[in-house]
Amino acid sequence: MPADRNIASDAPTGPAAPTVTVIVVSYQTREMTIACLESLTAQSAGLAMETIVVDNASNDGSADAIAQRFPQMRLIRLESNIGFAAANNLAATQARGEYLLLLNPDTVVLDHAVQHLLAFARCTPEARIWGGRTLFADGSLNPTSCWMRQTPWSLLCRGFGLSGAFRGSSIFNPEAMGSWARDSEREVDVITGCFFLISRADWNALDGFDPAFFMYGEEADLCLRARALGARPRFTPNATITPYGGASESVRADKLVRLLRAKAQLIRR
Repeated sequence: MPADRNIASDAPTGPAAPTVTVIVVSYQTREMTIACLESLTAQSAGLAMETIVVDNASNDGSADAIAQRFPQMRLIRLESNIGFAAANNLAATQARGEYLLLLNPDTVVLDHAVQHLLAFARCTPEARIWGGRTLFADGSLNPTSCWMRQTPWSLLCRGFGLSGAFRGSSIFNPEAMGSWARDSEREVDVITGCFFLISRADWNALDGFDPAFFMYGEEADLCLRARALGARPRFTPNATITPYGGASESVRADKLVRLLRAKAQLIRR
């Protein structure tokens, strides 16, 4: 992308265009996806919203179940798994909303979280990318909804086990901002893709996710590209979801390999 290209600030919307398009990419998470969409519907009453669900060739009956339970939602059935990044890009080409909200299928929307996040976006337009708080199923804080960028120091701390040994330290666990309880608004480097709001115009200006990232790392890459063009991603504790994390990754070793591969890609860039 040319260095002098600016992020757009306005999205073209027609008179019937929704305020927000929610994009959910599903893979082998039928029951969780249904629960996610039910919570989204229940917690977003009155909001001008459209929902696009992309099923990445699940073989657990996800697509049929979604079509039957939510006929008002747009469902894209894929014949092969094209990955998280490419599936979101595909859905975005069909979106009509002023904003795009990426929402993981293994999440539950709490307390009108989408409306709260949209209100936050309206109040902080300079951020250009917005995210909220995530909780574990027991109600305790899940700190993974936002991050600071990788640096030589953060990689050194992770490599020597300091980030794990001193999780509550911002010095030794800088990517996770270890001492911050996620109880205040704050500028961050990266908003996690499980609950990720951006204007459709800015998404288009950034060409969406880089499909070179099959799964993991794509939101970090996009946020850092956006920051280079003036965006200042921002977190609010007032919009909350519960993610169940990695439900589509049934093998822990596979997940770890994908995570490390994505980190290596980001380092090279």
